[in-house]
Amino acid sequence: MQRINYPNPEDWSALTQRPVYEQASLIEVVSGILNTVKREKDAALRRYALQFDKADLKELQVSNEEIKEAVEAVPQDLKSAIQVAKNNIEKFHAAQQEEVKVMETTVGVKCWRKNVPIEKVGLYIPGGSAPLFSTILMLGIPARLAGCQTIILCTPPNESGQINPAILFTAQLIGITQIYKVGGAQAIGAMAYGTESIPQVYKIFGPGNQYVTKAKELVQQDGLAIDMPAGPSEVLVIADKTGNPAFIAADLLSQAEHGADSQVILLSDQEEIIKATLTAIAEQLPQLPRAAIAQAALKNSKAILLKDIAECIAWSNCYAPEHLIIASSNALDFVEGIVNAGSVFLGNYSCESAGDYASGTNHTLPTNGFAKNYSGVSLDSFVKKITFQSLSKQGIQNIGPAIEIMAEAEELVAHKNAVSLRLKSINNE
Repeated sequence: MQRINYPNPEDWSALTQRPVYEQASLIEVVSGILNTVKREKDAALRRYALQFDKADLKELQVSNEEIKEAVEAVPQDLKSAIQVAKNNIEKFHAAQQEEVKVMETTVGVKCWRKNVPIEKVGLYIPGGSAPLFSTILMLGIPARLAGCQTIILCTPPNESGQINPAILFTAQLIGITQIYKVGGAQAIGAMAYGTESIPQVYKIFGPGNQYVTKAKELVQQDGLAIDMPAGPSEVLVIADKTGNPAFIAADLLSQAEHGADSQVILLSDQEEIIKATLTAIAEQLPQLPRAAIAQAALKNSKAILLKDIAECIAWSNCYAPEHLIIASSNALDFVEGIVNAGSVFLGNYSCESAGDYASGTNHTLPTNGFAKNYSGVSLDSFVKKITFQSLSKQGIQNIGPAIEIMAEAEELVAHKNAVSLRLKSINNE
């Protein structure tokens, strides 16, 4: 990690920039895949499965027999752990459901808003070196609670054309049975445009590599909704003198192991905490199976010494991290100052892994600074909010004259007439 001491506030913006990767060739490759899927449909998906996954697929959809075999293959302790996570995620997201509230804005004028589920949603679940079955819980549970009619899941197969058993077990546990052996940008294209096997959806959710992320950005330009702009995973830790260096190191490494393009940031007003944390990283890193990946991510990462915790909070708000950990026994004292973050973890025992798996909050979060203007996935992500209004005779009489004046001032005479004709009809009764 790069060590930086007391940077000038004028330099903060530059320091908060994420690593930039070449885009022109990426866009060219992904656009080509999307256009091919749009044109050739299932045939393209089978060809890409052979090219990218080394899988010769006869059927794209996972069969009921494959799901049954996967359920039997998953160890009981993992099934129990997934059930714990499922229960907590359901509780947290069920609490986000809203009752319809009818507001009478003027006598005779009633307005209300109703949540209506998005009918068709697609979930993308990475399945390569780290099969993220936990993301099925994070996306599938709120989709189910929202009442989405069609929920499809795409995930890449291995060379034998099989899906990780934990992914299939988790999907069936929450009632998702439309599962397809399709990964990468081609999966996003299939869900965006539809194929002979895979239905077109209205909104796509889920994390992925740079190809998946770029594909989501491109199909959004075609009018399809996506959960949020996304990039490589990231964490920022703010530590005061009460932070635990071993815990902090573990949290930084837990994000670094996601991918070589991940970024981790440590902010502290204590030089000794930074030194001790870097020592702990050096001790823990060699023990990790994904040490090479984490090591590459650390090259893009920073440990920054600032004058006090207030300045650390200000720097963090400028960075707008996906995950923010306050490594302090006094973490609650700093909550009010936090305005830009995807998800916040308060105190020395609130590891980011808790939110990734089982605390109940959602781990699908805005990255790359988008926490300044985007929220993480929630129940709201799977619904549309439709407004309704109902005017009685008295209602249109009460607000009609104001509408007439405003419409005439905007020179929209037909708008005025829509009111005037009704008022005249009432007056002639």
